[in-house]
Amino acid sequence: MFTLEVKKLSKVALLSLFAATSLHAAQVKDVKGPAFKDRAVDGAVKYKVKDDTYAGVYRVNPNAYKVKAFNKGRVPTQNEIKASDIDVRYDWQGLPDGKGSVSQGDELFEKHCSMCHGDMGSGGKGYPKLTGGDIDTLKNQLVHPEKGDEPPERSIGAYWPYASTLWWYIKTGMPFPHPMSLTNDEVYAIVAYLLSVEEIQIDGEDLDDDYVLTKEKLMKLHMPNEKGFYPEVNGKDGVTNMKKFLSDSKNYGTPTKRCMKDCPTGKVVHIKAKLDDEIIPPVSIKRDLPKETGEKKAGNKFAKLYETKCSACHGNDAIAPKVGNKDSWADRIKQGNDVLYNHAIKGFKGMPPKGGNADLSDADVKGIVDYMVSQSN
Repeated sequence: MFTLEVKKLSKVALLSLFAATSLHAAQVKDVKGPAFKDRAVDGAVKYKVKDDTYAGVYRVNPNAYKVKAFNKGRVPTQNEIKASDIDVRYDWQGLPDGKGSVSQGDELFEKHCSMCHGDMGSGGKGYPKLTGGDIDTLKNQLVHPEKGDEPPERSIGAYWPYASTLWWYIKTGMPFPHPMSLTNDEVYAIVAYLLSVEEIQIDGEDLDDDYVLTKEKLMKLHMPNEKGFYPEVNGKDGVTNMKKFLSDSKNYGTPTKRCMKDCPTGKVVHIKAKLDDEIIPPVSIKRDLPKETGEKKAGNKFAKLYETKCSACHGNDAIAPKVGNKDSWADRIKQGNDVLYNHAIKGFKGMPPKGGNADLSDADVKGIVDYMVSQSN
């Protein structure tokens, strides 16, 4: 949780979510939680299993909770553990060697990232901006937008406490269509570029176009908002600190008085906006499945391939032309199937060859294209 938010959030939560706890004419009862030692790390009640029953209510399988050793599978090899142990911690543990310049990162960001996150990370349709935030706005609360309240402007430089998260997330989760495809050097370059756009210094030095970011340099970086979060979750007391924080209901606005009789009721709010405006495909309450024709059955193979291989991008107009959006596909369909086949197989602009699915045959790619066109014309 971010520093300075709690007091105001508590008031808002109490006024809006727990309006029914007004106590002027109601009977109330104190709400007492369990002792600290009986709570789980998230502050919830933790009960013991007794007589094969949990919390005195739920029956459990004794063969499951009393098991001492597992007899399924095998112990992983050291190489298997090493291959999956790729996280980078807040203290830089796990950060691999590498290097990359700001100028290289600029080119890589334009090629792999700008299609979603916009030029210079300024934000794209449906995806968050990465740069251009303001740390001073993090105190803002969007309580009354109709009165001009502005939301916080979060970005990498203004909000993120550690750059290790930035390196790790780009390495393991990006680019969106084909994660884990960037080399360590390419990740260093993209991180250098984003830090440069955010005007963050490392060891007092600006990150200009020729600046080369290395492991040693990155480990010297302290982000502007490093101390902006609470409770302290790092170190040996991290779990205890979090448990203490979440065990205290006052920290997140939960009332300590429970209404027992003659409690006020809140006003039911109904959504007045129409839900069918410009939604593709239109909203429908029908639940019956369409009858399958011979033609449709033949296309099921490519429909499934589309769902597993291509829908991550072509299901979102912010990344690629969305299947089913006739406006997005009209000009492309006019180019003819041969052009579409060629683009899909060899790659086109931000899309890699075969959408990053090298295991697909050319025939499968053409079948997927035919399916996508049939759903969009």
